Amino acid sequence: MAEEKFEFRHKSVLLRECIDNLNINPDGIYVDGTMGGAGHSFHIAGRLSDKGRLIAIDQDKDAIEAGQERLSTYGDRVTIVRSNYSFMKEIVRGMDIDGVDGILLDLGVSSYQLDNPQRGFTYREEDAPLDMRMDDRMAVTAKDIVNDYTENELRKIIKNYGEDKFAPQIARAIVRRRERHVIETAGELVDIIKSAYPAKELRKAGHPAKKTFQAIRIELNDELKVLEENLRDMIDILNDKGRICVITFHSLEDRIVKNIFRECENPCVCPSDFPVCVCGRLSKGKVISKKPILPDDEELEYNSRAQSAKLRVFERIV
Repeated sequence: MAEEKFEFRHKSVLLRECIDNLNINPDGIYVDGTMGGAGHSFHIAGRLSDKGRLIAIDQDKDAIEAGQERLSTYGDRVTIVRSNYSFMKEIVRGMDIDGVDGILLDLGVSSYQLDNPQRGFTYREEDAPLDMRMDDRMAVTAKDIVNDYTENELRKIIKNYGEDKFAPQIARAIVRRRERHVIETAGELVDIIKSAYPAKELRKAGHPAKKTFQAIRIELNDELKVLEENLRDMIDILNDKGRICVITFHSLEDRIVKNIFRECENPCVCPSDFPVCVCGRLSKGKVISKKPILPDDEELEYNSRAQSAKLRVFERIV
C-alpha cells in the first residue's frame, strides 16, 4: 500500500481578528513567529507593499517547505527562516532591523501535525509512533519521556501541563506497563491512560488521553518555558505603536500571556500607599484586549479546532 501523503494545511484561527489587530502598515516589517501552513503569513504579506517585509519563522521542516511554496508569489517581500521563535530577536537583529511593526504567534498544533500519524501528536491513531517533536532535529522524542521519566516526573508534568486530576494513577500505570516492555505507540499509551481512569470518568465527554498527550508535548518541546522567557523580548523589538498578537489554546499559555502583558503595561512594584512611583520601572505599552478575543460562532461552525482559541493583543508605546 502506498504511503499516504499529507498536505501541510492549517485553518488559520482568528484570522480576521489577527489581521485587524495588527493594524498593518503596508510599508512596515512584520514577523510571523509560528508560520505553520502560512495562512496568517499569506494574508499579512498580501497587505504589504513592495517596501514592506514579512519574516516568517517555523522550526518544522514540512512547514518551511509548505510556506516557501505558498508565499513564493510575494518574492523578496517575504523571508522564511527555519528556527524557533525564541530566537526572534537574534533573527531580526541579524537582518540589521532595529524594530518591527507587528508580531504574530499562533501557539496551536497545526492540522497537518495532528492528522499525520507519523508525527505522533495524535492519540486517535493506534499505530502512531510516540514522537511529538515540533522540530525533527531534536534527539529526544515523546517515547523517551514516556519510557525514561521517573514516576514522580511523569506525575508532575501530567498534573501541571495536562491539568489531569488522575495524574498519579496515570504515571503509576505507565511505569508498571513499561516494566514489562517498552511503550512504543500512541495506541499503547492510550490503553494505559484508559486503564488508569475510573469507569465512570471514561463515560464522560472528551477523550481521556487528550490531557496527557498535551502534557507530554508541552514538556518535550519546552513550550511554556519558551513562551515565558521570550515574550518580553518580542515586545522590546516592537516599534512605537507596533502590536503583538498571541493566540493560545489552553489556560496555561493564556495565563502566561495575560500576566506578561499586564506586567509590561504596569510594571510598577511600589507599595500601593506610595504617593509616587520610586521603583523606576517604565511601562512598555498597553494591553489592547482586556479580555481575550474569542472565535465567533461562524468560525466555530467550520473549524472545531478553534474551540479553545484565545487571542490577546499588546501595543508597544515607546
